[in-house]
Amino acid sequence: MYLSESARTVFAVLAATCTATRPQLAAGAGLSKPTVSSAVAELEAAGLAACSGTATGGTGRSAAVYALGPAAGAVLAVDLGPSRTLVRGCALDGTLLSERAGSRPDAAAVVSGVLAELPPGAPLRAVVVAVGDVTTRGREGGGERPATAKAGPVFDAMSVALPPGVPVHLENNVNCAALAELHEGAARGRDTFGYLRIGVGIGLGVVIGGQVLRGANHAAGEVARLPFPWDADREPRHEGLEAHLGAGSLLRRAAAAWQDADGPCPSTAERLFALADEGHPRACDVVGRHAADVGRLAAAATAVLDPGLIVLGGAVGSNPQLLPGVRAELARLSWPTEVVSSALGESGTVVGASRLAVARGIQTVTVGEREED
Repeated sequence: MYLSESARTVFAVLAATCTATRPQLAAGAGLSKPTVSSAVAELEAAGLAACSGTATGGTGRSAAVYALGPAAGAVLAVDLGPSRTLVRGCALDGTLLSERAGSRPDAAAVVSGVLAELPPGAPLRAVVVAVGDVTTRGREGGGERPATAKAGPVFDAMSVALPPGVPVHLENNVNCAALAELHEGAARGRDTFGYLRIGVGIGLGVVIGGQVLRGANHAAGEVARLPFPWDADREPRHEGLEAHLGAGSLLRRAAAAWQDADGPCPSTAERLFALADEGHPRACDVVGRHAADVGRLAAAATAVLDPGLIVLGGAVGSNPQLLPGVRAELARLSWPTEVVSSALGESGTVVGASRLAVARGIQTVTVGEREED
């Protein structure tokens, strides 16, 4: 299917605004009203736009209101987390069509469930899968090599559930969460910040000038690779910092510090933080030490990036009890930097992946067809 340049432009504006009249489309696209009228007719004929009602202006005259048509299709966003899978299906205007969650091994079934709930006949335009450790290994033949990820057999099984021929894009899960915080979370109104995720693993999403920084190998923010420990008597271990700051290590340190008089030792990070919230002395001490460690990582990031704002996310990092300790340690080691908790919590990754999927889907319509022609 071929679309004219003006139709592609109007489609992109309509997707961004959800609904619009022809004058509004003309203003948003920077095109004349006759050109927009021709483009709208072209989009209607292709099923990419449809009249959704009328609006009455100040003069009493009514104008047709347009929305995306059934042929515009949908996109899929998948947060393939370490233990949980969250999947969203969205229209190309960002409207949520379906959402399901399940365990990581059940990812294929969760994807199939969301696909079954999308509008019948709506083409799937793009899929974005958020995973850990996405890299692009250098350049090849003047272009970038395809992204790779340590997703394993679960990703392969999930891919089989997708319709054939649909573009699948891999994105770092921390970058997705940072993008979500930028547009819908704790970093709204800030175009430069760092999103520091502390959970089973660790990661840093870097946003500079409103854009996620990916780096030459798509590995920017892989703070798990920072040398740790770093002193004269011990050799740094591979991903030693992640091993030290991850949730598993936090619980091991809690177990090592726990005394019989402290009662049952917490077996989850959630229970440890709940005890600290109740004022349990040992839990408060363990959480305080962990906050100081996270504050040192925040200080390292601040020394390099000077982000002005650090957003703490992840299953452990988003807990508000970490804030005082992180802020104190960062203030002790670096210059004043605001530190806040994530506003989106564990949903941030799929929210960010949804935004990327919508952008990719629009691109499939407005750019992909031109490249095929």
